[in-house]
This record gives sequence, structure tokens and C-alpha cells, in this order.
Amino acid sequence: MAIKDVLVPDLGGSDGVDVIELSVQPGDRIEKEDTLLVVESDKATVEVPSPYTGVVKTVVVSIGQSVKEGDKLVEMELDGDESEASSATKKAESEKPSAPAKTGNAEDQNSKLKSSEATTAEKKPSSSSDKKSEAAAASSHQMEVIAIPDIGGGEDVDVIEVNVQEGDQLEPEQTLVVLESDKATMEIPCPKAGTVRKVLLKVGDKVSQGTPALELLVASTGQPAEADSKPATEPVSSGSTAISSNEKAQPAEQAARVSGVGEQTVTASKKVHAGPAVRRLARELGVDLAMVKASGPRARILKEDVHAYVNKRLSGKAEAIAEGSGLPKLPEIDFAKWGEVEAVELNKINKLTATNLHRAWVHIPHVTQFDEADITELETFRKAESARLKEEGVKLTLLAFMVKACAKSLQEFPRFNSSLSPDGTHLIFKKYINVGIAVDTPNGLVVPVIKDADKKSVKEIALDMQTLSEKARSKKLSPGDMQGGTFSISSLGGIGGTAFTPIVNWPEVSILGVSRSQMKPVYNGEEFEPRLMVPLSLSYDHRVVDGADAARFTTFLSRQLSDIRRLLF
Repeated sequence: MAIKDVLVPDLGGSDGVDVIELSVQPGDRIEKEDTLLVVESDKATVEVPSPYTGVVKTVVVSIGQSVKEGDKLVEMELDGDESEASSATKKAESEKPSAPAKTGNAEDQNSKLKSSEATTAEKKPSSSSDKKSEAAAASSHQMEVIAIPDIGGGEDVDVIEVNVQEGDQLEPEQTLVVLESDKATMEIPCPKAGTVRKVLLKVGDKVSQGTPALELLVASTGQPAEADSKPATEPVSSGSTAISSNEKAQPAEQAARVSGVGEQTVTASKKVHAGPAVRRLARELGVDLAMVKASGPRARILKEDVHAYVNKRLSGKAEAIAEGSGLPKLPEIDFAKWGEVEAVELNKINKLTATNLHRAWVHIPHVTQFDEADITELETFRKAESARLKEEGVKLTLLAFMVKACAKSLQEFPRFNSSLSPDGTHLIFKKYINVGIAVDTPNGLVVPVIKDADKKSVKEIALDMQTLSEKARSKKLSPGDMQGGTFSISSLGGIGGTAFTPIVNWPEVSILGVSRSQMKPVYNGEEFEPRLMVPLSLSYDHRVVDGADAARFTTFLSRQLSDIRRLLF
């Protein structure tokens, strides 16, 4: 019996790969094509098969070691037939003047490696009949990866429901999963018919545009024969998003933010155990994998580990900023010392609202201008029109008139319809007027936006408000419904109060608070008469708006509401 070295075969041009799994140990008897070990490059995980039948004498490599083509992997004691065949091969190759003695073995291993790569994602068929059935299925179906579509720029959206399982037959537009963003719940439909091969998501996962959701077997539409010969792990190009689209899912600016957290960006270490997708994610976020704590089996780093590391770093950066600003850190208090307590976790909307409001309050120097508007005639007109429009399904409220009057005021005072650049050097004037309406829902406060409010009638605005309010309370708002606002209105008139100081909804520079209207005695120059007055509270960014401009704005707005005929001009 002969001792034979098994070398690393052709790796398709890779300079080096990591050994991530050893499938044999000294003394094991293995057959030809049995897996010796598993290596991983930046693009694939590949099983390296044995080119011989025999007994493993020595395993030269270890897990985590980087190897390249030609490196020694194991020493094998070949069976008699294998030894004679190997000698005959060597003799035949030595007669070829143009090729080195080891060329035959390298080519033999290369062909076996390619065969192994084609079956990496699938288990090897156990019989010839299985191979035939698998080949028939491959010729009649194609595997496509269905990815999360555009969800309005949302990132790290939670999966709250998975509606399919492996083996399900799906029709186009059938719901795959349900996602919950910070302010909306979205159903993700299937773009085409097919059979679910594998579900790639579970409840609790966080996804963004391009994240693979499932593998779908769809009927072949006459693809060339070459397409069937590709490895099963390669998604077919189609209308669905392929896995590679994940490379675009994370914006470059996020990587810049992560890498700026007190440390320089370091290329991901090759001495860690992580898959290609995890390494790609780490590169996009500027994360050194050597710094990430692994939670997977055999100390493998998972995507969740990378995200946890990033969140921790970003949180640390936020704390550093807070400490640098001089804000004192709040101490921990044990409220249970004085009686029974219950800790209830805030939902996602509450958490995000708190974060945004705190950021706006800290960064924007707020000033609030208080005023009143006489809406006596407006209310009389509204009640008369409400009875007529009710038959058309239109609910005419004071807020619809308020939106129209604010749109008119924003045209007159464009500074209130602007935004201050982050560096504070430019004022960005918007040529469109989109008014956000704060809606109180059981899950928290949301602000859907009425687009082009200046171009719509009061009736059209009322219809938009009805639609958006219903969607908000049923958690059906899309991200697009809550984006693009230039001015906001927060109305507490239906609840009560005489005045309040609303917080500016950054990046806007002003917000109008509306309180409950009430009858007041107003002197008309000769006598006091009862008038219906509505309190107005205009908060604004004092870096952009002066007090005099704020007073002019509320005065102009009050005149529009006092005589709605002004809205016609």
C-alpha cells in the first residue's frame, strides 16, 4: 500500500480559503468522493472530496487555517487498486513532455471539486433514481430567490408574521410575510406563482430592501440548457431580487457612521468563522469581524452578531455625544422600594417617537407664538356644508379648513415651508406644500402627510384626511404616506385644553397646535358679542424664523380662518 498526499485542488482563482470544517480524522476509512473537509472563500462554501479510497493517516490542516491551491491537506494510505491506478497514472503522465507529473492529479481533483460545488447547497442523492428525479425537476423548474421589495427606505424592519411554509403552492400576490416598521404594518406579496422550496425568514428577523425572503421553484419558460447546469445555489435572473441585491441594501453612509465610532475601519479578519454573506455585510458596515463576538455553532459569526455589534457601537457613540453635550446621565431608581410596580415595554412606535422628539427638542431652539382666530362664520358654514356632504360620505371638520388655511399661509411665508441644512449654512426652500396631520392611535402617535395641500379643495383635503386616519388606526399606513411633510398640525381640539407647546417635527421648521374652540366675549368697538374663538400655538425653529415673522404668520392665518372667502384668492 502506498502513502499519498491529498492537495488543495483548483479553487477557481481564489488566492486563499479558510478551512471551516474537518470531516475526517486519522484512522478513518473513506471512499472516493467522500468529503474530507469544507473550505470557505469570500463567495462560496465548498466541500473538498477525496480523490482516492483508503485510510486517513494524518490530517495536516486545522479549522481556521488559510490554504491555497497545492497545499497539503491529508496523508492517505491507499488501497491496493488505488495505489496501482495511481502509479499507472503517474507513469502515463511522465511520458507527456509538456505536462508536469502532478497535472493529472490536479485535473482529477478539479473535476471532482466542480462536481462537489454543484451539490453544496443540496444533499447528495442516495441513489441513481434520486439523481434522475432531481434532474427532471431541474429541467422543468427554476429556483428563484424572492427578496424584500422597496419598503419606502425602511431599514431593520421587523418580521411579525410568516404566512407560508416549505412545500406551499403560491399564487401571484399571495401574502408571504407581514412586516412592521416604526409606524406601519406591510404585507409582502409573492410576485409570481410557484412552490416554496425554503423559507429564509422567521418571526422576529429584521429585514430591509433586498433581504432574501424565500426560495421559490417556478415553472421553466424555455431557458437554455446551460442554465440548468448551474449550481442550485445560484438564483435565476428574473423580476425578483437576487441575493446579491443585499449588497445595495445597506447605505454607504451607515458604514461611515459605524466606522467612525472611535475606531478606524479595519478589513474583516480571515481568522474568524463567518459565511460569505456575513463577510459581505461586515465589509459594507466597516466592521472588523475579529472584534465581533460569535454566537453561532462552532464559534461562527452570524449576521445577528454583526448587527448587535453595530448597534452597540452606535449606542456607545450616542452616549459619548450626550456626555460631551453636558447633559447629566439619569440615575437608576428602584421604584419597588415604595410599593408594587409593573414594567411595560414601549412598543416600537413609542420608542421611535420618543427618540425623534428628544432629538428635535435638544437640537432645535423652540419658541411658541400664541394667538386666537375667530371662526364663528366658518363654523356656521361648516355645519351647513357637513349636512350636504354627509350624503357623499365626506366628513367635513374644522381641521380640513385649517389645512387649507395653513397651505395658503405657507405660500405667503415660504420660510415656514423650508428646512435648515444639517450644517446650518443653507436654507432649503421647498416648492411643494405637504401638510402632516398628527393622528392619535392605540399604538402611538403617527403623522400621515396630505400631499400638495395647496392644490386641493377643502373637500379633497377632508377625503384625504379620512383615508389617512383610517389607515393609521388600522396600521395600514405605508412609509410613503408619512414622508415628505413640510409643515405639521397637531390638533387637540376634540379633547380639550387652551394652549400647548408642540415640538417641531424635524426637519420641518414649524408646527401648529390647535386647541379646543370656545365662545368668548369679544369687543367689536361698540359692544361685547359672543364669538367662537380657536386657540392657536405656533412652535418654530428660532434659527430660521424670527419672532416678528411668527406673529405675522399667525395673524395672516387668523384672518384666513375668520373670513374663508380669503382662501379663494
